Amino acid sequence: MAFESRGATALTGLYRHPIVQAPMAGGPSCPALAAAVSEAGGLGSLAAGYKTPAAMYEEIKQLRARTAAPFGVNLFMPHTPAADPAAVEVYAEQLAGEAAWYGTPLGDTDLPCDDAYDAKLAILLDDPVPLVSFTFGCPDRAVVESLARVGTVTVVTVTSVAEARAAHAAGADALCVQGTEAGGHQGTHRDDPRLDGTGAGVGLLTLLAEIGESVDLPMIAAGGLMRGAQIAAVLAAGAVAAQLGTAFVPCPESGAHALHKRALTDPEPVFTGTELTRAFSGRPARGLVNRFLREHGPYAPAAYPQVHYLTSGLRKAAAAAGDPQGMNLWAGQGHRLSRELPAARLVEVLAAELEAARGPSARGEESGTGGYGVAGQGGQSSAKRGSES
Repeated sequence: MAFESRGATALTGLYRHPIVQAPMAGGPSCPALAAAVSEAGGLGSLAAGYKTPAAMYEEIKQLRARTAAPFGVNLFMPHTPAADPAAVEVYAEQLAGEAAWYGTPLGDTDLPCDDAYDAKLAILLDDPVPLVSFTFGCPDRAVVESLARVGTVTVVTVTSVAEARAAHAAGADALCVQGTEAGGHQGTHRDDPRLDGTGAGVGLLTLLAEIGESVDLPMIAAGGLMRGAQIAAVLAAGAVAAQLGTAFVPCPESGAHALHKRALTDPEPVFTGTELTRAFSGRPARGLVNRFLREHGPYAPAAYPQVHYLTSGLRKAAAAAGDPQGMNLWAGQGHRLSRELPAARLVEVLAAELEAARGPSARGEESGTGGYGVAGQGGQSSAKRGSES
């Protein structure tokens, strides 16, 4: 049964509150934020994506200096180059006006596509961390087993039943189930441009039900979650924890740019909606709709990470110029519920909201189960567990 598996017990033992701070690559996730969340009883996360192995390891050391509490590190799975060079070149020509406007050259697209995966993995095997999660794919069984041998819990981000089954076959301890509501990149294992604009993305609650009835692994729910009542809902739907990203972006400890934070919390918002776009990276990612997204999103090719490299200088120049219209303002669908709170205080507030939403019976005060009850200890619905026990 799922709640008796190594994955469930090992995962739930890493936090006091079932609140995971999402590993947000590109700046928001940093040692200060992760430490504050972990110290408050949640599970803080570092994002290794886009960093050199040395930079990743330096952040791990900084985090350990701030807290002895458990934390996670997220790796991007390496990509096999599949982009059409001609399509990338056409997009570069379209962006020439942006380069002239911001006074910066477009980036070099002829760079490695593996994000130094092997070197980062070697560091995490040599000096293990409590949890390692994977995005944009699934590691093979040998990698999962090597991490298990050093005591590391493994989590694979999934967006479909097929991806969840692949993670189960590889021996992953747990799943991060990402609904289409999530901010930032969709963690799909295979980027299929034929699905763009078709509404193929599945909402979080539906996805939890589908995966929960198909795969016997504990689930961390991710996608648009901003309040404790929403966390209660995903726990009732079979998750063991909730992963929140956008909610932590405005925190003072977050490494997000001040313009990004302001875009989420301004009481008179300039940006009121989100869309999935390839405009900034070549992969579908949800962000606030700004000028750059509107003008270039419809024409951006399926070319990750080439488009990421191409627009990197533009995004930095826009931020330096104080222009949020040219920045990638990643945000989930719940972004208007953002709160400007210190990270530890936010964890406390979310935990209190969760407790209030679940009531005394669900918390185990009447049933004697303790903690967050059975719903917070397994990854499957009761029907699924009953059919297998």
